[in-house]
Amino acid sequence: MYLSKLFLPITKNLPADAKIKSHQLMLRAGMIKQASAGIYSWLPLGLKVMKKIEQIVREEQNKIGAQELLMPTIQSSEIWKESGRYNDYGEEMLRIKDRQGREMLYGPTNEELITDIFRSSIKSYKSLPQMLYHIQWKFRDEIRPRFGVMRCREFFMKDAYSFDLDDTNAKISYNKMFFSYLKTFKRLGLQAIPMAAETGPIGGDLSHEFIILAETGESKIYTDKKIFDIKIEKYNFENTSLEKMVKDFSSVYAVTDDKFNKLEFDKKVSKENQVITKGIEVGHIFYFGDKYSKPLNCFIDSQEGKKNSVKMGSYGIGVSRLVGAIIEAKYEKEIMKWPKSISPYDVVIIPSISKNNKENLSKSLNIYNELKKQNIDVLLDDVDENMSQKFKKHDLIGIPYQIIVGSKSSESKIEFKEVNFESSFVDLKDVKSKLKN
Repeated sequence: MYLSKLFLPITKNLPADAKIKSHQLMLRAGMIKQASAGIYSWLPLGLKVMKKIEQIVREEQNKIGAQELLMPTIQSSEIWKESGRYNDYGEEMLRIKDRQGREMLYGPTNEELITDIFRSSIKSYKSLPQMLYHIQWKFRDEIRPRFGVMRCREFFMKDAYSFDLDDTNAKISYNKMFFSYLKTFKRLGLQAIPMAAETGPIGGDLSHEFIILAETGESKIYTDKKIFDIKIEKYNFENTSLEKMVKDFSSVYAVTDDKFNKLEFDKKVSKENQVITKGIEVGHIFYFGDKYSKPLNCFIDSQEGKKNSVKMGSYGIGVSRLVGAIIEAKYEKEIMKWPKSISPYDVVIIPSISKNNKENLSKSLNIYNELKKQNIDVLLDDVDENMSQKFKKHDLIGIPYQIIVGSKSSESKIEFKEVNFESSFVDLKDVKSKLKN
């Protein structure tokens, strides 16, 4: 992509409510544009990052055997009334009527709808277990949307649902999803801490939030620093290993402020190991048994011929929220630095060009074409600006690698730079290996 052709409305004028750095940087870099309170258009740069996050989430869900489907954004009120949540959910639910006067809603979550799909399709224990997920827009009418994409009204979310015969097997599904989440966040360049959490309006009695550390986070967290020493690499997909993983994480004190107890904290965690900071929730998993299957008459035939209410869990990751959360966790001063796995481009070529000097642009085009042949996603800055302006712009965009074509470059060597590090001179043929390191 040529920068001159990229739709990238960089701006300096920020709305007064842009209080946190991710909101400011996403607006400045032309990643999003506010359509109304808590609702945003995702512009090409922002959408590209979000789609890369979406794909990583999808790949990790597929690895544990979850199957993707797609449910609608608009749901009938009938199944919500059947479950008993239609009146209980509160004013965050956007209720509407169609032209026939039927009560509809813009889905804030999908427990009812997925249960309706399952109960009409699966009748026997022989078809269990099942994990189904989709990645879809949600709407919750936040009373005070703020912090850009971190707490908005319309958001892009992965929600998954597990169906099992009994509690024992349902816990296995829960542990698989726990494992999948840790792997997902690691691929996104994040260390997410699983914390015991309240279940809220979803219900149930087992729940974990996945929190990343960030000073602008809304959640205050209290933990033993030992939790940072637990490495996901030492666990595998076997049930016994997954059980040990959940047990290991759960044995270390780690809670948000809604579960915090000072006496318990001081008793369980030595003073030198106590960590009190802020964090951002990026994922939440729940096991709620038959909370939805019973009222919705979702039963399966057991091996003994009895009808059992299916045991369920639900598992959410805020895909659009993660874009802002990663910025909050990774930015330094006014510089965004995307993890390589989700950077909008692998590398940017920044030539020093002017009306009287087109040689560097010609060199850059040759480099650009060669990298494209190697399937490297590259951005070429072909805009006539001074180098200082170019560097500021690309610090803002946050592509982690730069090729600088100027007076220091030669026919055989190009200047290669990782953001926040000193540049070095490398052969063009070595760039691909540099990007993989």
